Amino acid sequence: MQIRCIGEAAGVAQAKNRRAFGQITKMRSGRYQARYTGPDGALHTAPSTFEDKDAAVVWLRNERILAESPETWEPPKARLAKAQNRATFGKYSKAWLEGRKVKGRPLAARTRDHYEALLDDHILPTFEDVPLASITPEMVDHWYELCAVGRPTTQAHAYSLLRTILGTAVDRGVIKTANPAKVRGGGSAERVKKVKPASLEELETIVLAMPERYRLMPLLAAWCALRFGELAELRRNDVDTKNGILHVRRGVVRSKSAGVITKKPKSDAGIRDVYVPPHVMPMLRAHLLEHAQAGRDGLLFPSATGGHLAPSTFYGRPAKVAKDGSVKVSGRGWYEARRVAGRDDLRFHDLRHTGAVLAAQTGATLAELMGRLGHSTPAAALRYQHAAAERDKEIARRLSEMAGSGE
Repeated sequence: MQIRCIGEAAGVAQAKNRRAFGQITKMRSGRYQARYTGPDGALHTAPSTFEDKDAAVVWLRNERILAESPETWEPPKARLAKAQNRATFGKYSKAWLEGRKVKGRPLAARTRDHYEALLDDHILPTFEDVPLASITPEMVDHWYELCAVGRPTTQAHAYSLLRTILGTAVDRGVIKTANPAKVRGGGSAERVKKVKPASLEELETIVLAMPERYRLMPLLAAWCALRFGELAELRRNDVDTKNGILHVRRGVVRSKSAGVITKKPKSDAGIRDVYVPPHVMPMLRAHLLEHAQAGRDGLLFPSATGGHLAPSTFYGRPAKVAKDGSVKVSGRGWYEARRVAGRDDLRFHDLRHTGAVLAAQTGATLAELMGRLGHSTPAAALRYQHAAAERDKEIARRLSEMAGSGE
């Protein structure tokens, strides 16, 4: 017992000696501040406060080890400044991407993939080995002029990401100056490709040229303005054939890092009920009988193996055509269907424009368009109203032509 008491006393004494180096103070915020007297006789405070006392103790312990070698010791803030000056954009951007959160949640898998692609393809080739403190507005301006030439949307996205990462470095004190990304309007881009909606004749041609099990997809994309990911995740229990309603509750996306992901829409507006035009309902009912998976949770457009339909399977390939117009290699899927319709420029997502413009031409209000398309802001829906107005102008012009010709 006596030996044990002596051992315990010795342990307490050693703990007190260890704690004698430095001071730990609990602040009003609940965080902890640590400081100590260095070999230079001055009081040095930790560059940042700590969430808990244990973290402060660990910092003091490490500082004590450094202070035992006065000839090489440097004040903690001086060491931090040197480390910050040595921090390269490449290392910092990697840490930024790993710790980035939006509204308290980690980045979505597709967003992370997008950021990684922008960094790898457009930002890191220029800035990877450049110290953050050495990045200047002139360097950013020069990079911006050469970034993704001819691709303004990619250029705007890359610049926005660079500006955000540098802004975080400024907020954290890693960069002592203002954000060096100062390109006015660099984060915005005008639409280069003006979408030409598919005509009803083109839509009919496309539908008939698609494999039978996928013919309903372009119809729903156009007449109900659904996205590919929303269509690929539609299930039997999302279809109300009695009332002609599609319950859009989820979508499926694919990520390089996370694979196939089923998720809710980005905003509450994406969760919506869409009425199917009556003339589409017979084909929808026939599709449910012939091609959809069995069971309430059965997919409307399953893959051959029973999982989610892969974009590559749906899109297929266009036929290879000789100069005389003969088909050398047959095509399949969406790419072949749009070729047959003479619309090689048409993206599947553009069918939403077709449906939106048609809805606008019926006199749908802005709120009604937003609800049908699943938009949370009016900006996109306004584009379709403008497109409908342009179409109405064309109709009026043709009516005048008819009047002039006496038809």
